Amino acid sequence: MTTATEQTVRDEDERPTPLVELDDVSKYYGNIRALEGVSLTVHAGEVSCVLGDNGAGKSTLIKIISGLHEHDAGSFRIEGEPAQLTKPRDALDRGIATVYQDLAVVPLMPVWRNFFLGSEPTVGWGPFKALDVERMRRTTREELLRMGIDLRDVDQPIGTLSGGERQCVAIARAVYFGAKVLVLDEPTAALGVKQSGVVLKYVAAARDAGLGVVLITHNPHHAYLVGDRFVLLKRGAMAGSHLRAEIDLDELTRQMAGGSELEELSHELERAPKPLHLGGEPTPD
Repeated sequence: MTTATEQTVRDEDERPTPLVELDDVSKYYGNIRALEGVSLTVHAGEVSCVLGDNGAGKSTLIKIISGLHEHDAGSFRIEGEPAQLTKPRDALDRGIATVYQDLAVVPLMPVWRNFFLGSEPTVGWGPFKALDVERMRRTTREELLRMGIDLRDVDQPIGTLSGGERQCVAIARAVYFGAKVLVLDEPTAALGVKQSGVVLKYVAAARDAGLGVVLITHNPHHAYLVGDRFVLLKRGAMAGSHLRAEIDLDELTRQMAGGSELEELSHELERAPKPLHLGGEPTPD
C-alpha cells in the first residue's frame, strides 16, 4: 500500500523539470552567514512562497535568484541546467523577472511609459527615429486588460495609481516581456486589506497564465491564499518546507510565529492570579 508521502514523492518525480531549483544554496559575506542550506523549487503554474521575519534571509535569496549576487555553495538550476548568474540581465535573459517592494517606476511618467521603461519600441531610422507612442499606449491597455486590470487612462501618471494598482502594472509588464518566473518581493507589505486582495488576485492570474511565481512575504495568511509550496526561513537557514496538502493555515502561522518559542513566551507572559482578601478585593502590591 502506497503512503501519502511516497505518493507525493512519486508525483514530484513524474512532474516536468522545475523552472528554477535551488538545492542547499548558501551565501556568505566574509564571516557572516546570510544564507545556508536553503532549497527552493519553482514549477510552472505554481506559487512558491518564502516566509520569514526581518533578517531571515529573504532578501539574500531574492538577490541570488535575480542575479544581483552569486551563491557561494549548493546548486542553482534553471530549467534543469546549472546556472551562475552574475548580473540581473542574466536573470532576465533566462526568463526571471523580479518586482521589488519599492517598484522601479517614475511617478510623474504615464502608465504606458513606465510599462515600457528601458524597452521602448521605435519607428523610423537614423536621425528620424522616434518612440512608437501609439503602439505603447495600445499594448499597455491591452496587456492590462488581459490581466483583468481596467485603467481609466494609461496616460495618467503612474504615481496617481494606488499601491496595489502599481504592483499589478509591474506584474503585467513582466508577463508581457516573456517572464517564465516572477519573483515578488513583499508585494502586499505596505498595502491595506482591499489592495492586498487585488494584488493576490493578479498573483493568481500570473500563476494561471503558466508562470512560476516566487512570493516573498512575512504574512502567512496572504501566502496560504495563493501558495502551492511554502519555505520558511529563520536566521538564514531553512525552518521548514511544505507542500500545501501537508500543512494547514494554523500550523503554517504557528511555525511562522516561532512555534515552540512562541508557546514558551506565552507561558512567560501569563499573569499569575493575584491572591484575594476575604472581602473579594485583590491584595495590594
